[in-house]
Amino acid sequence: MSSAGSSGKTTRKNALGQRLDPGWEHGVEDGTSKKVKCRYCNTSHSGGIYRHKHHLAGTHLNVEPCPQVPEEVRTQFQKILQAHSEESQKKKKQNLYDVDIDDDDSECIALEQSKKRKQGGAMDGFVTKNSSRQTTLNEKFKKEERDAVCQIIARFFYTSAIPFNCVNNPIFPLMIKRIGEYGRGLNPPSYHEIRETFLKKEVSEALNILENFRGEWVKTGCTIMSDGWSDRRRRSICNFLVNSPSGTIFLSSRDTSDISKTGQMVFEMLDEIVEKVGEENVVQVVTDNASNYKLAGEMLMEKRKKLFWTPCAAHCIDLMLKDFEKKIEMHSGTIEDGRMIVSYIYSRCMLNHWMKEFTNGKELIRPAVTRFATSYLTLQRLNELKGELMNLFTSSKWKSSKFARTRKGKRVEGVALDNRNFWTNVANCLRAAIPLVKVLRLVDSDERPAMGFIYGAMDRAKEEIKKNFNGIKKW
Repeated sequence: MSSAGSSGKTTRKNALGQRLDPGWEHGVEDGTSKKVKCRYCNTSHSGGIYRHKHHLAGTHLNVEPCPQVPEEVRTQFQKILQAHSEESQKKKKQNLYDVDIDDDDSECIALEQSKKRKQGGAMDGFVTKNSSRQTTLNEKFKKEERDAVCQIIARFFYTSAIPFNCVNNPIFPLMIKRIGEYGRGLNPPSYHEIRETFLKKEVSEALNILENFRGEWVKTGCTIMSDGWSDRRRRSICNFLVNSPSGTIFLSSRDTSDISKTGQMVFEMLDEIVEKVGEENVVQVVTDNASNYKLAGEMLMEKRKKLFWTPCAAHCIDLMLKDFEKKIEMHSGTIEDGRMIVSYIYSRCMLNHWMKEFTNGKELIRPAVTRFATSYLTLQRLNELKGELMNLFTSSKWKSSKFARTRKGKRVEGVALDNRNFWTNVANCLRAAIPLVKVLRLVDSDERPAMGFIYGAMDRAKEEIKKNFNGIKKW
């Protein structure tokens, strides 16, 4: 018997000195063990250490995610919670319904399960033995009410022309949850509150987050990234972002429409940003690989001895694809013929309709992250739909139409049915370009940092291209 038991007192299992849960290394008790204060964002939340672990893992389960937790800590607790979930599923012999109470603490879970076992009988109808997910009372009795609420939410999207992918914003379910927690009688924010009151609070919050990131830059260093954009009216803007192990954050932007982007001007812009972030905090500056940016990078390294200029990997690969198209005659001619087929079909409504009948609704255009990658992905789609296109241009619909009697129509038909030259060239272009497009997708992805994979990916791409042409340099 323990000393606690012999003295007649029971030691609380999560009392100070008894806490073995790894979550306590990243949080402190705030008055009671049921309320934990995060060491990173200094926010307190109820629900005990169980909910605090979800706060660190960023699962959005009954608690807001921590915006400042280091990535390695977030990953650690995601793995811990996943392992705990898998272990619970194995041990669970029967599923009990969930009455939507706050049962985050393990003690509360055990107590609630004990009550449910005693009830039995009338509650057996809520037990789902073959489902890994628990059924809630709302799902059983409030389906019609939920449909009515969701219909109003959807109608707000429709009447305000809000893009549907906004529901994937992690703030959207958090907003719905907060509205539900408030309950009846919530007065929605007014136009003035959205435009002034809460906007100022949001700006203040963003500045606070920026200050927290600045603290990380001092500890770990950071990377400045330059990203330029132009619209159809040739107006341009240059965005500056800062990346560190804590994540990427937008720093500032500058309208460059009235600026001649010489190497000197680009150098002055980058130097100003380095000064703003702090030269001692900057490890490298990443920009496009254009000649003016390259010159600006060399000038920056000459002035700032402790940082490096690095060209953007995605832009470098895009320039490789550009060289394929511009400098290899077969590529340029094949891409031009492919564009001619696509533009001819899409500029004629009836022909576009016929094309979709033959391709079962598939489009000929394949959008991509860059202009030159789009050209090769469109060739890839044409190659995939080669049989369907040839069937279209040999069909009775085409032969009897006015399109087949025009000079341009005959030219498009001749290219689409040219199995000896055009389609052979399409296959050769794809053998050279698609391995690079795969690498471009990797480096331009937001899912995970690509720096640790870029060198191996480029080596594999070169080997794949070499294999596609049987080691022959000229074809």
